[in-house]
Parts: sequence; structure tokens; C-alpha cells
Amino acid sequence: MRYGICNLSIVPLRLETSDTSELISQVLYGDIFKILEQRKQWSKIRLAFDKYEGWIDNKQFVEITEEDYKDLKNKSPLLSSDLVEFVQDQNNQLYTVVLGSTLNGLELLGHAFEGATIEAKTNKNEIISTAFKYLNSPYLWGGKTPFGIDCSGFTQMVYKLCGFKLFRDASQQATQGEALSFIEESEPGDLAFFDNNEGHIIHVGIIMQDNYIIHAHGKVRIDRLDHTGIYNVDKRLHTHKLRVIKKII
Repeated sequence: MRYGICNLSIVPLRLETSDTSELISQVLYGDIFKILEQRKQWSKIRLAFDKYEGWIDNKQFVEITEEDYKDLKNKSPLLSSDLVEFVQDQNNQLYTVVLGSTLNGLELLGHAFEGATIEAKTNKNEIISTAFKYLNSPYLWGGKTPFGIDCSGFTQMVYKLCGFKLFRDASQQATQGEALSFIEESEPGDLAFFDNNEGHIIHVGIIMQDNYIIHAHGKVRIDRLDHTGIYNVDKRLHTHKLRVIKKII
């Protein structure tokens, strides 16, 4: 088995081995992974954080040893807490890093970082304030950053910054935690999931106080939440049908 670490800011994770293939997620600076299959230009990887799999361009990561991989995986995550910062290499070249990037591999990569970081787990009360850091970020299928993010990427990154792990996709996240029977049982920071006409989970958001929800739909926005689903005040209609509420923490 071979291993790698992302040494660049925001790297596409593709469904297939092509630059035009669907963007299924993003690999952020410092993410480590196993290399499941390697071809001339592409590698299929499995991310250590959430076990998500996809194809990455061989020019957009560096290989590391199994020992380094295990060492980094066992460390408590050190994360960048500013919307955007940079690291500096030994040649004084700069590499941007975005909110939620992992900094445990700085020494291994020969990089220096002087920005703000988060290391210790926070409590559930920090989830909403953390979510506000992404407010108005544009929706991007497969995105995980303030410059473009999808609904489950949003919830995953907010929870990550607060010290908790979520799976990557909304349907996967819906398998985590404890189901609640009513909205009234929920607390700020709980997750609400929404399905389509076929019953498939297709959307997720973070519940706020007083029956509001923050979620990525066009952009990261705040809408009303009721027993039917998400009510968009701008459009004056329900945009998503509520399926289940989960208490993860």
C-alpha cells in the first residue's frame, strides 16, 4: 500500500480519471490518504478522515511513507481557523490554505505557518458560530471551502472545525447519530435531513434556534424550518421536504 498527503490548497477529487469528470469532493491542504490504485496520471485514493474515495491528479500530491501516514493519522488534528491563510516553503514560496485545512504535516512538507489554528475539541455551542463563517459561500457540488461548498461538505467542515467527524455525503451522514421524533426535541447544532420523491436523502442542514436552519442551497443561507421542511422566505415556498432530524453530539 502507498500513501500520500495533499501539499496544495484545494485539489479536485474526481469520479473518474479525467479533468472533466464530475467533482465529487475536494482534498484540502494537509489531508492524508491511502493510494488504492495508481495509473500514469491519476491515483485512486481513500481519505483517512472520512474514508471517501475518488481520483486525484498525480501532480497534486506527494507520497509519504506508511510510518508517516500512521503518525499523522494518530495525531489530534491541528486546523487552520481563518477563512484563508498561507504556508511558506523553504524557498519562500507561498501556498494558500483555507478554513479547516489540516496542519499536522507542516514539518513533513517543510512548510511554515503563522496563522490562527484550532486543536482542542469545542462543545456543541460552537457549531452555529462556526457555521456562520461559511455564510453566503456559493454552492458548489463537491465543494468543501468558503469559495464553494455543497450541503454535506458544509455540515462536515463545520463539525470538523468543532472536533467531530461526519461522513462526506448527506445520505451517509443520515446514518449517524440518534433520530429525534419532533423538531421541538432538537437543539442548535443538530442536523436535519431532507429527501426527494423517491425517498432518497438529498440534502442536510444545521438546525438553529427558533426554528431556523443554516444550509447550502444556492449559497450558505438561513431559512425557516417547520414540520414540512425548509421554507424559503424569498421564494415563499418550501424547497426541501423534511425526512429526519439527527442528534450527532
